[in-house]
Amino acid sequence: MKCPYCGVIDSRVIDSRPTEESAAIRRRRECTGCGRRFTTYEKIEELPLMVIKKDGSRETFDRNKILTGLFKACEKRPVSAATLEQAVDEIELTLRNQLSPEVKSQDIGEMVMDQLSQIDEIAYVRFASVYRQFTDINRFRQELDKLLEKPQ
Repeated sequence: MKCPYCGVIDSRVIDSRPTEESAAIRRRRECTGCGRRFTTYEKIEELPLMVIKKDGSRETFDRNKILTGLFKACEKRPVSAATLEQAVDEIELTLRNQLSPEVKSQDIGEMVMDQLSQIDEIAYVRFASVYRQFTDINRFRQELDKLLEKPQ
């Protein structure tokens, strides 16, 4: 590892431990050239996940977009930010475990709807009204009927 102070390429590891969330390894190093210490982090390199949008265009997966949508749907509802973070974590984990480098935006939308139906019914209906682009009251009623038929 190259020393950030003197540029010498050789250093030795003094201490190594996982980060709090165990997503990376924190290494404390000492330069063999100048003797100064510095910290490096080692983490798994994740392959980019591409989202195929309705119009066929592609963009990289952004968990913040899902989180923002969930926050909007749950606005003024008794749902904690931690609950929404956990929902996004589950969605992202499911997507990455599919081992496919591409996923359709519709699949992500359905996963979000599934999570919201378990978290808060009002937020679910709010999200569904935008996601499914309700154009009249009958479409809205159909979604409510599906929600009411679902076993609690």
